[in-house]
Amino acid sequence: MAEKVVNEKNGQCDNLRTSLPVPMFSRNDFNIWSVLKNCIGKELSKITMPVVFNEPLSFLQRMTEYMEYAKLLRVASEQATPLERLKYVSAFAVSALASNWERLGKPFNPLLGETYELTRPDFRIICEQVSHHPPISAFHADSDSFRFHGSIHPKLKFWGKSVEIQPKGTVTVEFPKLNEAYSWSNVNCCVHNVIVGKLWIEQYGMMEVVSHQHGMKATLNFKPSGWNNKDLHRVEGYITDRNKRKTHFLYGKWTEFIKCTDYASYEEYVKENAHKFKRNADDRSKSPNESPGNTPRKVLSKLNSLKMSSFKSLSIQEPDDPPEPSEGDIPKSDSTYSIDIPNSVALWEAESRPANTAEYYQFTNFAMSLNQLEDHMKQPRALCPTDSRLRPDIRKLEQGDLDGAAAEKTRLEEKQRETRKKSKKGQEELVIFPRWFKQETNPHTKQEDWIYKGGYWERNDDNLELDIF
Repeated sequence: MAEKVVNEKNGQCDNLRTSLPVPMFSRNDFNIWSVLKNCIGKELSKITMPVVFNEPLSFLQRMTEYMEYAKLLRVASEQATPLERLKYVSAFAVSALASNWERLGKPFNPLLGETYELTRPDFRIICEQVSHHPPISAFHADSDSFRFHGSIHPKLKFWGKSVEIQPKGTVTVEFPKLNEAYSWSNVNCCVHNVIVGKLWIEQYGMMEVVSHQHGMKATLNFKPSGWNNKDLHRVEGYITDRNKRKTHFLYGKWTEFIKCTDYASYEEYVKENAHKFKRNADDRSKSPNESPGNTPRKVLSKLNSLKMSSFKSLSIQEPDDPPEPSEGDIPKSDSTYSIDIPNSVALWEAESRPANTAEYYQFTNFAMSLNQLEDHMKQPRALCPTDSRLRPDIRKLEQGDLDGAAAEKTRLEEKQRETRKKSKKGQEELVIFPRWFKQETNPHTKQEDWIYKGGYWERNDDNLELDIF
């Protein structure tokens, strides 16, 4: 099935699919413990996982899912004040994580020099794998109203019952016409019950969206589920001005919506609805050696409460706590979280997933088309040969050929290792990667980052002759 859309960037009419060629394999017959039992506490980037645990996307494509709600950046650029722009940039930062909900497949590790491009009405984006050890993926998206760029160095660790994903790196949004920039780092992700029980996922940690020109900041707390699952998926936080005065309250769920109200309305709501709130109890500091993957949920809830106590505020609660789930169960998000503080404005709402999402790796409609070879891409020199869509292992998994995908994955990894060996011995001239990004200081964060060099979209580079697959 396909959905007909008009691509405003290139004027072409593309049929974007709404399902994959075949449904995903069942993972019930595969034992992940046989792979992970010797990896407790270790970083997993060098561990070869069976292809059955992959989803048919490269990490570059998965990273592109940041852009599913790119329209929020266009809306932000149209706002009259820096405060209003910060609200929508913060909503975009939260929305970028929504596609992770129930996505339990591992994306394929990109090869050095691998690229991925995507053009949609609201943006175009180019991604490149700029480093293999450590693995670093860089991206640059732009439109008439914004630029969005950054690099991600994902770290995966296995903690016995769970896998923790730390998306190291900072991302930046620029509004060139306004001479403004905003930056933030994403929060951690944890996949629970990887050995026994049903897998489930949560995002947790603190996110600070900084307005570099105006001294404002949105501080968002992605709450861990806690012992009673009250806080599963919840996000709460504040916008502060350059004098660190709280001006607005942000709240919602990273899986569903984000709303914003002025801080005075929030305080008044707290006074009038005391039964929905309760103070946090005694807490302790978190040791640097602790991880959400091996820390009891009750302790995590207390640690999270300690972070929120720095706001000197109450945390939204609902009466009648649900019972704690049994070991291996999937916690249920609290459906009673439906408060609507006066003067609230809905900044973002997640779009419904397709009815067949469970058959296709829990993909959103946006994700369904990411590995599709659209009609215009089949023209000569229309697509860079290093593009993820051309990877045979991903293509075979998408088509249901599990053995073929595993064989191609092994072949590509061996080819990459052999190429590196030959280049070190000087036996052949090696094309230098990366091609499209260079390390520079981000002028807004003052940190070293991977910055787009330009030239990709002109289609006149000798990169069109490269063969990494």
